[in-house]
Amino acid sequence: MAVTRVMLDTSAYSAFMRGHVEVKRVLQRVDEIYLNAVILGELLVGFTRGKHRKENRLELQQFLASPRVSVVPLDEDTAERYALILTSLWKAGTPIPTNDIWIAASAMQYGCRLLTADAHYHKVGQIIVEYCEVF
Repeated sequence: MAVTRVMLDTSAYSAFMRGHVEVKRVLQRVDEIYLNAVILGELLVGFTRGKHRKENRLELQQFLASPRVSVVPLDEDTAERYALILTSLWKAGTPIPTNDIWIAASAMQYGCRLLTADAHYHKVGQIIVEYCEVF
């Protein structure tokens, strides 16, 4: 049986922590959950701007402690994929936020579906997007 994995972007992590049923269902059925430093950075910025900074950090630490969760590095291979995706988006005239290109590049590098609540990832033809509407 094949290992199933997802890259969990910032919006999907936030939806999961708010108890979003569809996101929870997806995460329950995958073997591996990946995040990268960009996602962690976005989460930490959100925590510092919020009222529940300590609680949010503790929840994140507990989430990251799961044996199914890995923080994957950004490296030269990620940068190659970033360049490919950004060039493709420029040619199509469909830019997305820079951080999201790094997240998509990681999903591409590690062969993950990208679990997200951000529809603009559908513009990235190099990855498989699992979109969950949360609003």
